[in-house]
Amino acid sequence: MSKTYIHKIFTAGAVAALLAAGCTKDFKSINTNPAGVTDDVFQADFQALVLPLQNAQRSLVHYINWEYQLQENLNADIYSGFMMSPTPFNGGNNNGNYFMMDGWNEWVLNIAYDGVMQANADFVKKSQTYSGVDLSDAAAMSRILNVIEMHRAADVFGPVIYSHYGKPNADLSIDYDSQQDAYKAFFADLDSAVTNLTPFVAGTKKVGTAFKKADLIYGGDPVKWLKLANTLRLRLALRIVYADATTAKTQGEKALANATGLLSDNGDNAFVTYGSESPIGVIINDWDDIRAGAPFSSFMNGYNDPRKTRVLAPASDAAVAGQYIGIRNGVAIDAKARYSGYSKVIAKAASSDYFDKLNGKAKIATAAEAWFLKAEAALRGWANAGDIQVAYETGIDRSFDEWGAGSAAAYKADATSTASPYIDPKAQVAGANNVPVGNANLSTITIKWNTGAATEEKLERIMTQKWIALYPDGQEAWSEVRRTRYPKLFPVVVNNSNGTVTGFIKRLPIPSKYKNSNKAGYDKAMTTLGGNDDAGTKVWWDKKP
Repeated sequence: MSKTYIHKIFTAGAVAALLAAGCTKDFKSINTNPAGVTDDVFQADFQALVLPLQNAQRSLVHYINWEYQLQENLNADIYSGFMMSPTPFNGGNNNGNYFMMDGWNEWVLNIAYDGVMQANADFVKKSQTYSGVDLSDAAAMSRILNVIEMHRAADVFGPVIYSHYGKPNADLSIDYDSQQDAYKAFFADLDSAVTNLTPFVAGTKKVGTAFKKADLIYGGDPVKWLKLANTLRLRLALRIVYADATTAKTQGEKALANATGLLSDNGDNAFVTYGSESPIGVIINDWDDIRAGAPFSSFMNGYNDPRKTRVLAPASDAAVAGQYIGIRNGVAIDAKARYSGYSKVIAKAASSDYFDKLNGKAKIATAAEAWFLKAEAALRGWANAGDIQVAYETGIDRSFDEWGAGSAAAYKADATSTASPYIDPKAQVAGANNVPVGNANLSTITIKWNTGAATEEKLERIMTQKWIALYPDGQEAWSEVRRTRYPKLFPVVVNNSNGTVTGFIKRLPIPSKYKNSNKAGYDKAMTTLGGNDDAGTKVWWDKKP
């Protein structure tokens, strides 16, 4: 194991261990606030306390363009069906056609560990120097940020280093959590965060300066952070529903029972405002390395979706000029020019341009997602989930409002429209990429709620609209497609996985950097995976029959 890696994981981990105890136990001393000690004590060097939390937020969807490209854009954004690259990276053998790019994929973990968890650990370490100052609100934020980032990492790889972070074995290796154990730790951390936030929401504690200064998402609003924590709990509960139905129901109903509630309207939406250029804006417009995915354009076109012009730009290529058309995943690409004139993805929301080059935003969670989570919870009969149709239709309403798409009334009443067939006139082999009417991979689900439909049809309807509403959050969309199999996407045309992937990609293999620097830990992790460390092995929660 390299000394550099050891230093980072141990240093970060040691303070992460403080976080594990600090929010509920070590903060006992700094919750006291003796006479004469106020938030003013840390004004002189508050950057050392606040900046790590800000950096953690900016790293959730990384603010540096090329790092975001490797963290998410050239894996989850593509696998979600939202996007595809026109660029034949590595001679046409790359993640887009399941040829795993080890050096790319390590950036998911580089940013998770060195970006988010390290930053939060730096905050915890610094917070220990402020005896007498109540930082439990900021500590709750720190915990929530770790859960947001690390559940995404676990959903990509399966096993992750989380609860064992900073707890080296005698041989200096570090144990991974199985994904199941990681999820248990996520729920426990959300418990602690909710406990810490509750008195601030009730008004029995005053929100601290550090919390307000550090908060790039809600500007220091504990009510919205508690709503976000509840929404995350429901998200994670449903994520594991096919693997552990009992825990899923318990955690889901806990989220639904919390008096503060979930994200409910678009004023609750969680976005990180970068205060600088959007990383994906550069990737799209300056590098021409990403375009729309074929499934996304197929649903937008077939549903005559009023959000289409807010999320897709007309194609510029002469062969498809003016059309809204994406690139199918895993197609043969000889040169960037073949598909770079297909539709760009855009994100012109009602409030701002999420891909703005000067002041971009990253989507973390929204009210639309929360309403669709409630719809699925209601479908499963969970307490306090409410009426399925109301939740489903409110999810559509919130998404339309988010994108400034006008009234959703006609859209919600549409009982006939389905995804449109996909015809690719620029395929290297004529017809090779087409998905015509009647193709098993072309969805036939309609929009209007059907109370009399079978349970699985209801789930497909909920998940298809949820998927649209999740855009441009490719990571969450990819996870939900794997979990539920909805919406129906188009499989890759060219599969360069050397036989390891059948159908759709299931996960990313753990990169060599993390195998070689922590071999004993990696070897133990593989015993929890349930298969080979390749892109065809399902993660723990991926157990839908």
